[in-house]
Amino acid sequence: MSAVRTIRFPGEVAAPGKGGIGESPLRPDGTLKVKGEFAYSSDLWMDGMLWGATLRSPHPRAIIRSINIAPALAITGVHAVLTEEDVPGRKMYGLDHTWDQPVLAIGEVRHHGEPIALVAADHPEIARRALTAIDIDWEVLEPITDPMAVVSAPKRLKVQERGGIARHQPVRVGDITVGRALATVVVTEEFEVGIQDQAFLGPESGMVIPAEDGGLDFYVATQWLHNDLSQIGPCLGLADDQIRMTMAGVGGAFGGREDLSMQIHAGMLAMRTGKPIKMVYNREESFFGHVHRHPAKMLYEYGANAVGKLTYAKVVIVLDGGAYTSATLNVTGNASSLAVGPYEIPHIEIDAYGVYTNNPPCGAMRGFGAVQACFAHESMMDKLAEALELDPVHVRQINAVSQGSKLATGQVVHAPAPLAEMLDQVRAIPLPAALDASDIRNLPGGASQTTHGEGVVRGIGYGVGIKNICFSEGFDDLSTARVRLEVIAGEPVALVHTAAAEVGQGLVTVEAQIARTELGIERVTIHPADNQVGDSGSSSASRQTYMTGGAVKTACEAVRARLLELAIAQGHGPAAQLIGGKVVSETGEVLAAIVDVLNEGVIEETREYHHRPTTGMDPVTGQGSSHTQLALCVHRAVVDVDTELGLVKVVALDAVQDVGKIMNRLSLEGQIHGGSAQGLGLAVMEEIQVKNGKVLNPSFTDYLIPTILDMPPQKLEILENADPHAPYGLRGAGEPPTLSSTPAIASAIRDACRSQGGNVHINRVPVRPEDIIRSS
Repeated sequence: MSAVRTIRFPGEVAAPGKGGIGESPLRPDGTLKVKGEFAYSSDLWMDGMLWGATLRSPHPRAIIRSINIAPALAITGVHAVLTEEDVPGRKMYGLDHTWDQPVLAIGEVRHHGEPIALVAADHPEIARRALTAIDIDWEVLEPITDPMAVVSAPKRLKVQERGGIARHQPVRVGDITVGRALATVVVTEEFEVGIQDQAFLGPESGMVIPAEDGGLDFYVATQWLHNDLSQIGPCLGLADDQIRMTMAGVGGAFGGREDLSMQIHAGMLAMRTGKPIKMVYNREESFFGHVHRHPAKMLYEYGANAVGKLTYAKVVIVLDGGAYTSATLNVTGNASSLAVGPYEIPHIEIDAYGVYTNNPPCGAMRGFGAVQACFAHESMMDKLAEALELDPVHVRQINAVSQGSKLATGQVVHAPAPLAEMLDQVRAIPLPAALDASDIRNLPGGASQTTHGEGVVRGIGYGVGIKNICFSEGFDDLSTARVRLEVIAGEPVALVHTAAAEVGQGLVTVEAQIARTELGIERVTIHPADNQVGDSGSSSASRQTYMTGGAVKTACEAVRARLLELAIAQGHGPAAQLIGGKVVSETGEVLAAIVDVLNEGVIEETREYHHRPTTGMDPVTGQGSSHTQLALCVHRAVVDVDTELGLVKVVALDAVQDVGKIMNRLSLEGQIHGGSAQGLGLAVMEEIQVKNGKVLNPSFTDYLIPTILDMPPQKLEILENADPHAPYGLRGAGEPPTLSSTPAIASAIRDACRSQGGNVHINRVPVRPEDIIRSS
């Protein structure tokens, strides 16, 4: 079932049957990827290229007394071995101008897997052999691994020791003393979220080629070309115009490609050898080569009156950012601003901390701080409902935000889907059929025959997520688009050029849909993304359709305006009327009019698009309109649980989501399915295991992700409540399903365990078998 509620946005236009906005043209790369013919960054090849490789630390914290590279240089086929002494420019880099991460370790290492040295060789096996020949004299130190101890330490540890607080963001509303006095019931809980990996299938890879002008040509898989450029240039000692960056095929991202991986390293080797350098991480190295989702420990205390209305919330969130800053500052801001979810609470005290440790570096991942908070605040709503013996959906509904409500930060909620109604809608979706235990594939454990139905019980749970869209806290978020209109072979053709990264979300399809709709033409080509056009920002924060879509729309409007001027100047009255209407007619009159007016000429316009301004969060009270846009998603999960063995099968994971405007339904449903799958992974299986700062499971053998057998069919209800501030009224849609799916599954597991009696206490994700057995 896929029901759609449509609310038309004023000024909406369409290009019926031509692949415009609201239709579902197929992705141009879809067939190639399914058939294995798509060229990913790891497929790049050039005659005479060398292979680069990276030596990484086996210790989470240690002093490097000395490095001897001579044995590696002596190996036949090795062209270069580089250490931090060979960095040609600035030796540090980092997101958001933090610049705290060394290109290569400088005298010490601060996390397991930190890069230490580089090798360029004729063959990847020679490069790997050379890495093992590098001799390092270590002084191993005790790692700092407990983020709670960092926060509670009476004397803050020095940041240089990789202990300390990167950001503390409080949020204060009212007086929780008053809230406590009004409460009939008080519930408390400690929550924990493990380290989740983005688990993209395409490992970090790319190629760097020396150019005749002394610069470098980069072909890389990234999420933000211009941000990479701002870090690469200073470290390599090159001006921006000496670096040409082109997007290579990306095999998934989910935040893990916002930080640099092999870019500077390959650039250093290319500059030293004068030859093209290719670098490809294997799967184990990929686990060390990118940031992960911040693990979190959270303390929650809620009070409510007898009818379930919340009177206060006291929250402490501690996010472990690992060794370097990456996106920790912004993730902490997100977690604090969304810590209590989409609920009205009169008295609030929130303290969110992002801390440094010697654990693996953590940064951006789909959901960006809101995922951790969502698991906690939704679990608390269930806990509150249980304490009051009330329906958990009802408790959510009577506390839900609506138009004009204020979030914890004081930000006013504008034009949301009515959350109380969304909960009714998801509940009304038909439930799956009862368990058929006669087919073992339907049971937890499946064909492994761990059970034949004994001890299997069903549970139902709900989760609500609210996610900010686009960049926040006063960041001047922008995107640039260049649109060129010309006549080729007697037909008008548009060329759309942006630097926006297509990372699998379907952006290139949407860009073409916008151009067709706005220009009233059929033929649209998308230029490969590179840095020869202005910044398009990051493919993250569910922002590209909003921001780059807005830029393409604005550039197309400028092209159409110039075309209209030409038509009027040439005395083409009827043509001007058709072009101004921008509706593709069945007879092709608009196309003919454009050809007639444009003739052999070319119109090209470049435009920037900025969203409405946001503000920072007050450092003491946390107040401020820090977010551009807010999006809601509601999930209902149905699970079958073997309470004796602790096994879980997710039977249904249905969702209601408000997207403002359906741009491409096929792609949209894929985003909701994909986000829900990652939420399912976090709920029951995905976790990087770390002990004393060391990663224990850097492989897809031991780090488990959902397969097609783990994902249930999903019934979706997609709402279109337009945001008047956004292009076409759209709302970013990729992240919200990741939030609400995890607590819905955890809630359903609790419900199943509760039916067996006992003390149900499931307060961490992923839920482990022993958690279920202990709770049943």
